[in-house]
Amino acid sequence: MVFLGFSAGIPLLLIFSSLSLWLREAGVERNAVTFFSWAALGYSFKFVWAPLIDKLPVPLLTRSLGRRRSWLLMAQVAVIAAIVAMALIDPATGSGQVRGMALAAVLLGFSSATQDIVIDAYRIESAPPRLQGLMSSTYIAGYRTGMVVAGAGALYLAALFGSEAGDYSFQAWRLTYLMMAGTMLVGVLATLLIKEPETRRTDAHVYGASDYLRLVGVFAAGASAFAGAFFLSGELFGALKSSAGGGPIGGFFLETLHFALAVSAGAATGWLLVAAGAVNRIMASETWIEPALDFFRRYGLRTAMLLLALIGLYRISDIVLGVISNVFYQDIGFSKPQIATAVKTFGVVISIGGGLLGGLLATRYGVMRILMLGAILSATTNLIFVVLALAGPSLMLLYLAVAADNLAAGLASAAFVAFLSSLTSVSFTAVQYAIFSSLMTLLPKVLGGYSGSIVDGIGYPGFFVFTTLIGVPVVLLVWLADRSLAIDERARRGAATEAT
Repeated sequence: MVFLGFSAGIPLLLIFSSLSLWLREAGVERNAVTFFSWAALGYSFKFVWAPLIDKLPVPLLTRSLGRRRSWLLMAQVAVIAAIVAMALIDPATGSGQVRGMALAAVLLGFSSATQDIVIDAYRIESAPPRLQGLMSSTYIAGYRTGMVVAGAGALYLAALFGSEAGDYSFQAWRLTYLMMAGTMLVGVLATLLIKEPETRRTDAHVYGASDYLRLVGVFAAGASAFAGAFFLSGELFGALKSSAGGGPIGGFFLETLHFALAVSAGAATGWLLVAAGAVNRIMASETWIEPALDFFRRYGLRTAMLLLALIGLYRISDIVLGVISNVFYQDIGFSKPQIATAVKTFGVVISIGGGLLGGLLATRYGVMRILMLGAILSATTNLIFVVLALAGPSLMLLYLAVAADNLAAGLASAAFVAFLSSLTSVSFTAVQYAIFSSLMTLLPKVLGGYSGSIVDGIGYPGFFVFTTLIGVPVVLLVWLADRSLAIDERARRGAATEAT
């Protein structure tokens, strides 16, 4: 799990912070840089194809490696290919190259999210429940190590090879990303050496090869409808944003509507194909419908919607800030080595400590109390960045801001993972966890794509106040969810007592 966690931790920062600095050094505009955070939306939609990974065999590989290892190897090869593709593109040479970089980043996000799905399933199936805490902690240790390598390691290498702000070198970044692709061989080797988990899970129905192919076809058609609707309507929504004045708030709402339209087109296409008999209806229901229905049956519509709102908004303050944090540090005068040491090394160590503290406090005082503490800290610690923005490049304030932010994020994350785990059903663990983990980053990443435009409009101090204010509703949602879950639990106990 340490090695698989390392493999899972490599891609994320190669899409976010490290790529952001590369693009800025290459002269790409700041608002375009933050749009690249949308390349990681694959993490937010992995629940759509997570059921396929649970059902479909990989031709040739599944028979020799097993279902989990075959999918894991295929995802890791795709991750390596995407990183190599990014290494071969120079974004400073024109808009066509920037678009190519965006496509490679999307491929990296999609393949990395697929790797995460398989590792989660492997972890759950390869050890009994009493060992899952140990499995998770070792996975997180490896994941954080991978993030240090892809974050601090990539920045150190790029600087060592000769690329700096104002003195851009494509060769330096190319060598850096090629070396990052090489580190993924740790995960490939682990995949080839580990054993396939022994499971007795069987599908409710037995399906043939044609059923699997038709299921993939329906998924491909829905994905194509989503992409087509999104890109074909792009010019219309671009005109609407221009007529609305091009402000970040209006642009955010229009882009959200644009995204919702594309999602609706994809979902409608899939539904129509299933209704027309293009795929086995029972198979389609087991794949995509039953995991969602189970959640609503267990909690009821009102409580389920409240929980989904909390899941979708809980991480909004720190994710929106994190999209532009490295650009902020560089804009106010910190060097890449200073950023790498403070953020990618010191910050990661503090976040690990925050995670351990969050786990201990959640065990001692309960998950919901620490979930509330994490929500408050995640929002209020952003105000320290206001002080840093006004003071300028002070190393003492940088380390204070990084320490507070990462301690709060680590504590909140530990409580949140425990909370999400408590919501999943044993019958649909992998799919429901994919749904929850996808939802928790969807809206924050969409809003994060506009962080550069918001900064251009209101400046860094105003932006950090904004990230604090959007965290306030989360505190209310935690309180309401705690009350609702307590009421539901009392109602269930009362019904059980009455039946007895």
